[in-house]
Amino acid sequence: MVPSTLLAAVLPFVGYVLAQDGSLSGPTSSSSAAGYSCDASKCKLPDCNCASTDPPGGLSVQDTPMFVVFTADDAIQSFTLDAVNQFLAHRKNPNGCQPTMTYYTSIDYTNFTLVTDWYVAGNEIADHTMTHVGTPPIDEVKGNLIALNSLAGIPLSSIQGFRAPFLNYSVDTLKMLSQMGFTYDSSASASIPVDQDGTDAYWPYSLDYGMANDCLAVDGICKGEPKLPGFWELPMYALFDKRGPDGIHLMDPWLDAANGESSVDDAATLEYLKDTFTKHYNAKRQPFGLYTHPIHVSLSVPGTTASKSTIKMINDFLDWAQQQPNTWIVSSEQLLAWVKNPTPLSQLNDFAPLKCSMPTVDSSMKICNGIPQNEAGLIELCPFSDFPFWTCYGCPSEHPSPSNPNPSQATASSAPRSRLASNCSTPFWDPIKGECICTSSSCAFTDTSRPIGPNGANLTGDQVGSGDGADASQTSDPFVPFNGAVALPAGAMTALVVGVLGAFAGAMGVVARL
Repeated sequence: MVPSTLLAAVLPFVGYVLAQDGSLSGPTSSSSAAGYSCDASKCKLPDCNCASTDPPGGLSVQDTPMFVVFTADDAIQSFTLDAVNQFLAHRKNPNGCQPTMTYYTSIDYTNFTLVTDWYVAGNEIADHTMTHVGTPPIDEVKGNLIALNSLAGIPLSSIQGFRAPFLNYSVDTLKMLSQMGFTYDSSASASIPVDQDGTDAYWPYSLDYGMANDCLAVDGICKGEPKLPGFWELPMYALFDKRGPDGIHLMDPWLDAANGESSVDDAATLEYLKDTFTKHYNAKRQPFGLYTHPIHVSLSVPGTTASKSTIKMINDFLDWAQQQPNTWIVSSEQLLAWVKNPTPLSQLNDFAPLKCSMPTVDSSMKICNGIPQNEAGLIELCPFSDFPFWTCYGCPSEHPSPSNPNPSQATASSAPRSRLASNCSTPFWDPIKGECICTSSSCAFTDTSRPIGPNGANLTGDQVGSGDGADASQTSDPFVPFNGAVALPAGAMTALVVGVLGAFAGAMGVVARL
């Protein structure tokens, strides 16, 4: 057993290192540096969108929802999912659905079965490189795709987004992502307040006419470059305290001191979260982002130093935001789906990407599929010394790496398991039998979304109630993941403790690169 005193000493250092991932010191663009020009008569949705502060599709501000984009970066572990759930699990969007989010996932120190569970629960899994490398080479990005597919069962077609570690990317990174078939990047910053002339707080846009953000920070972009038709940028929207442009915050803003002070003040942070949100809401409803490294606010990681006051402050903000009419907490892919097909408030009841549903899988069936009640007892422990992990898809003979992201299976103690078939959805795939339990007559799911009430009917926390399911409907539409619970497999605490120490070792490597 690792002494708690050691863990308590290690984790604050890890937190310090990772806190540097995604900070800003000032504007990263300007109108003159951008030199942006887009022909709106040729650039048409859903495939092309000009960089603009106006809502897409010509919608009026009054017809436009307000989106709070919630994302997390780095490894997926039980304690990081606990951290996300303490902000989202008790909430409902205006249609009664639990909000989903995007996890930009690196596989070092990641527990693959929890990636599967999180994806099947309706969340987006996106690429963050294998070993958390800024300005990454192709093997880091491609290897991550392969490992997430082979060991977590995430369909390659579902991994559409990318965020660069440390937000360090180049023009070649964008070109590489486009060539690899990614749909979007979300590494660039919108760093000028939305209420100032020349703001770069654009709605997501395609790169048919080049980049319009980070023009002062990244060489070789903007002024029409790089031209990548059909590839999108989802800007990360900065927050601003009382100092305006000089008081800029981006990732994990609750770790920053506000207003030029020397220490963190939760009340001051809450004030500028609300102020920035209000300015976005009252301007042109440009999205508002909460971009997190969940380890900093995890109460379940051994040796935690997370502040309960800060956690309460973040929940207080989300409570307040959800009280504002027509406000939705969404993932990056949900935001982009809406931008590509801008749907006015009056028609959001029928907008499929914001709905929620669950697959029809018999709860008594034993199948390793990302649904906790089905997969119990079937998950395999892969006992690597640096970081053991769990998976439904068979333990590899060695830990995945950029040079070998899909090692052969270790079959000494068990029969090989089959990787996800390209024509089957994750919750319907049985990797032990190597078959898809879903047929055209058994792929129905239950739609658990509800009609949106007057004025957006924002429903916060437990105000929705459980309901009796009378409004649920069966459909044979393509599978949409369900909102379910995430549980750590029995006996995983050993993996957790070793993983924490592994994360410390990884952090030491980060220091060497800084």
